Amino acid sequence: MKHIILIGDGMADYPVPELGGKTPLEVADIPNMNLIVQKGKLGMVRTIPMGLHPGSDIANLSILGYDPKQYYTGRAPLEAASLGLKLGPEDVAYRCNLVTLSVKNGKKYMDDYSAGHISTEEAKEIIHEIDQKLGIKDIKFYPGVSYRHLMVWKNGQKELSTTPPHDISGKAIDSYLPKGKGEKQILQLMNDSQTILENSNLNKIRIKNYKKPANSIWLWGQGKSPKMPTLLERYRITGSVISAVDLIKGIGVYAGLEVIDVPGATGYLDTNYQGKANYALRALEKRDFVYLHVEAPDEASHSGDLKNKLIAIERFDKEVVGTVLDKINRFRDYRIMVLPDHSTPLSVMSHTPDPVPFAIFSSEDKETKPSKDMGFNEKSARINNLFIEDGYKLLPFFLRKN
Repeated sequence: MKHIILIGDGMADYPVPELGGKTPLEVADIPNMNLIVQKGKLGMVRTIPMGLHPGSDIANLSILGYDPKQYYTGRAPLEAASLGLKLGPEDVAYRCNLVTLSVKNGKKYMDDYSAGHISTEEAKEIIHEIDQKLGIKDIKFYPGVSYRHLMVWKNGQKELSTTPPHDISGKAIDSYLPKGKGEKQILQLMNDSQTILENSNLNKIRIKNYKKPANSIWLWGQGKSPKMPTLLERYRITGSVISAVDLIKGIGVYAGLEVIDVPGATGYLDTNYQGKANYALRALEKRDFVYLHVEAPDEASHSGDLKNKLIAIERFDKEVVGTVLDKINRFRDYRIMVLPDHSTPLSVMSHTPDPVPFAIFSSEDKETKPSKDMGFNEKSARINNLFIEDGYKLLPFFLRKN
C-alpha cells in the first residue's frame, strides 16, 4: 500500500467579505481536491492542541503522528536537523529570521518578516557577515533558505518568551521582544545586527533596486533537540518528505524520512508545484510513504493577499493534487490525504488554532461517500460529522493502524 499526504500550508481561512462571505477554499477552482472529497472521506481535524501556539511546527508534528505535548521542544531544533546540525544535549537552537524593520514616530515596526523574500544567495552573504562579526565560541549563525536561518547557542538559555515575526506584521515590536532568562544576550545580538546591516553593501544595493533591506535579525523559536521515534519504529513504514521549508525537512529527518530536494522549490508562490508531485510519485516507487508540503498559500496569507492566495490554492490543486491523481494509478493500492496544516486567515495574516478540513481517498474504499455537492472546504467539512480532536491520531486513521 502506497500513502501520500499533500499539505497546502495555511489554505484554511475565515469567510472573506470580498468573496461574498465565503472562504478562499469555497471560491477557488479546485476540482481535484473536490474529487477526493466526492470519492472518499471528508472531515475536520484539530492539528493545534488546545493551549499551544498555532505554529507550523506544532501542526506538522501532529499530522505526522507526534503528540506535540510530548515531543515538541521548539521550532529551531527541528530546522537544525534539516541543515545537518547535530545539537549537543545543552545546545539551544534559535530561528534567525532576516527581517525589515521600519521606524515611525520613534518606534520600530515589523515592516516585513521576510526582508522582501530575500534570495538565498543574498541571505547567505548576510548571515556569513553576521557570524563573522557577532559569532563567538558559544554562538554561531548558520545560513538556511531565503529569510529563514539559525543560531546555535552552546549551553544557552531557552526559557524565554519569543514571538514569530510573521505574527506581528505591521506592529510595533516593543511588546514582542524576547523576555526572560537570557533576554539581555538575545536583545544585544538583535540590536548589534541592526548596526552591522545598516552599513551592509548588499542592503545598499537592495535599497537602490527598490527592494526591502534585511536590516535586522529576529531570534525566536528556541529549543533543545527532541527525542522522537521514527515512523519505521512506530508504524513500520519508510518514506520521504518533500518541502522547500527547513522546518518540514527537519521534522522529516527526526521522523526517519528521506529528504528530497526538488529543483525550483522555493517555499514561495513561484515554487515548482508540478515538480514536487512528480518527485513524490517517483519516491513512491521505492518507498511506502511521502509527505509533500507546499508553503505558497501560507505566504500569501501572511501578506494579506487574497489574489495570490487563490492562485496558490488553485495551482496546488491543479499541479500537485491533479498530477498525483492523474498518475497514482501506476500503483495498485494507494491512499491519498489532502489538508492544510493549519488555518492562516487573510484577515489575521497569521496562524490560528482552528480545526482544518481533511479529505482521504483510497483505492480500496467501498464505504459510503459524501454528497456530490460537497467540496473541499471548511463549511462542508464541519457538517460532515467526522471530527478528529487529537491531531496526532490522524496519521494512524489514514494508515488504518488504529
